Amino acid sequence: MVLGEIGSSMLKLSQEEVGPEKPKSGPNDIDPTKTSEENQLDAIIVEIGQFGPFQVFNYILLCLPIICNAFYSISYVFTAGDVPHRCNITLCDGLDSRYEEQFLNFTTPQPHGNWVQCERYAVRNDIAGEPSCNVSSFDMGQRVPCDAGYKLRDDEKTIATEFGLFCADQWKLSMVGTVNNIGQFVGIPLGGYFADRSIAGLARSHAPEYYSFLCLEFLDMVVGSTLFPTAFLLAVELVGPKYRVLAATTISLTYGLAEALMGYMAKYLPDWRVLLRVLYTPALLHLVFISVLSESVRWLLSQSKEMDAQTILRRVAQINRKELSEHQLNELILSNRRMVAQSSAAGGHYSFRQIFQALGCRTALCCFVWFTHTLVALGLSLHSAQLSGSKFENFSMTGLMQLPGILMATTLMNWIGRRRALSSCQFTCAVLLLAVAATDAVYPVTSSTLYFLAKMTSTGSFMILYFFTSEIFPTNCRNCMLSFCSCMGRFGSMLSPQTTLLIPYYKYGPHLLFALFCFTCSVLVLFFPETTNKVLPTTLAEARALDKSIPKEKLVKSAV
Repeated sequence: MVLGEIGSSMLKLSQEEVGPEKPKSGPNDIDPTKTSEENQLDAIIVEIGQFGPFQVFNYILLCLPIICNAFYSISYVFTAGDVPHRCNITLCDGLDSRYEEQFLNFTTPQPHGNWVQCERYAVRNDIAGEPSCNVSSFDMGQRVPCDAGYKLRDDEKTIATEFGLFCADQWKLSMVGTVNNIGQFVGIPLGGYFADRSIAGLARSHAPEYYSFLCLEFLDMVVGSTLFPTAFLLAVELVGPKYRVLAATTISLTYGLAEALMGYMAKYLPDWRVLLRVLYTPALLHLVFISVLSESVRWLLSQSKEMDAQTILRRVAQINRKELSEHQLNELILSNRRMVAQSSAAGGHYSFRQIFQALGCRTALCCFVWFTHTLVALGLSLHSAQLSGSKFENFSMTGLMQLPGILMATTLMNWIGRRRALSSCQFTCAVLLLAVAATDAVYPVTSSTLYFLAKMTSTGSFMILYFFTSEIFPTNCRNCMLSFCSCMGRFGSMLSPQTTLLIPYYKYGPHLLFALFCFTCSVLVLFFPETTNKVLPTTLAEARALDKSIPKEKLVKSAV
C-alpha cells in the first residue's frame, strides 16, 4: 500500500472532521465568521442530498482510478521481483534438469536448508582424467561464483530473468522501487493526467532493456503521483458531513483490496510484460471519465469560478431530486468572495522561521515519525515475498490485513487517545517483528501469522498518524506543515526497497531494522502533546500550549 498517497488525502479530510476551530480575537487569530463561511457549501450539500444517486455514481466511477493506482504504485514488486535461482552446474545440468536435483548435495552449498543462489563448489583440478558429475569431482571446502548461467525454480518471468539481473546485479532490482518512490516525490507538485500514466505503463511493458524500463518507471510515477489524492477528494468532497468519514474509510479499504487483488493477478499472469499490459489497459477508460466527471466544486470556488460551481450544484440537486434555493447559492457566492479576498491578503500567515522557532522540535519529531512509518509500512509489503509459501498469496494477505488495521485505528485512537494509540501500535509492531525472526526457522506458519499482524498494526499506526499530524499544528500553517512532514516521510519509502540488500548478509536484517525504528518511534511519540477531544489550535501560541510543560510566558513570546 502506498500510504503516503492515502495520507495526503486523509489529512485534508481530517481537518474538516476532527472538530471545530475555537474563535478568538487578536492579530494572530482567524476571523470568527470564517468557519460559518466555509460551512456554506456543506449546508447546501445537506439540502441537495448527502449521499444521493449523484454521489453514488461519482463514488463508483472513481473507484476505478483508485484501484488502478493501487496496482501501479507497487506493481514493481512483481515486475522487478527476484526469482529463486541457483548456479548452473555444467558437469551435471542438462537441458531437462530441474531446480531441485540430487547432485546439488555435493555441488551447491545449502546453509539453513536453502540452496545458495550465487555460489557453487569448485571443481577439483587434482583428479586424474576428466571430471564427471560425482562427489569426488567437487571440492566442498571451496566456493566459487556462478560462471555458467542459472537454473530457475519457477516459470515466473520478471526483468531479472529477462535482463539477467542476478547476484552482483541484484541491486538493480531494488533500485526500481527506489526510483518509483523518487518519481512519486517529484510528481507530487507537478501532477499529471490519467491517460499519460496509461501510456507510460504500456510503454514500460515493451522496454527492451533495464535502463529504459527504469526511466519509464520514473516517468510513470511522475505523471501519475496525484492520481489517488485527486480521485479520493473528488469522491468524498460532495458527500455530506454525515457520511464523509465513512466514505473516506471505504475508499481506503478499497485500496487495500486492490493490492490483494493484484497479488492474485500476478500469480496467474507470471510474465511481467503481460501483467503490465493487463494492469494499465483499463487506465485508457479514464479518457471517458474525464468527459463524464464533474469538476471539483471546492476548486472552482477557490478559483472564483462561482458560476461553474453553481451549475454543478444545480445538477446534483436535479439528479438527487432535491430542491435548491437560489438564495443559498447567492449566499455561497458572497461567502466565497469574502474568503478568497481574505486568503489573498498579505497578513495572517506565519513564516517558516516563525514556525520552526516555535515548533522546531515538534516538526523534526514529526518528520522522523513519518519517515519510520513509510519505511516500515512499505517494507512489510515488499518483504512478504520472503515468507514461507506463495509470495503472491503472502502479498495479497498484506493487502487484506490493511482492512482490519484501518478499522482498528479508527476505534483505538478515540478510545485511548492519539498519542498512546500511536505508541502502542509502533511498540506492538516492533515486538511482532522480533517474534517473526525468532520463530521463522522452527514455526514458519506462526511466523507468517505474526508478520501479517505486524502489517495490520503498522497500517493502523499510519492511519492514526494521519489524523494526529493534522491536529498538532495551527490553522494558518497546517496545510504546509502536513505537506512538509509527509514529504520528508517519502525518504523512508525511497529507502525501503534497498533493505532487501540486507538479506544476503542476514536473513532477518530488515526485520531487525524495522523493529529498531518502531521501538524508537514508540518512545519518541510520547513527547507529542495529546490532542484527543481538544480544540484545534489556531495560532502558534495555542499549538505550543498543547505542551503542558512549557511556561506561559514562553508561549506568548513564541507567537510574536
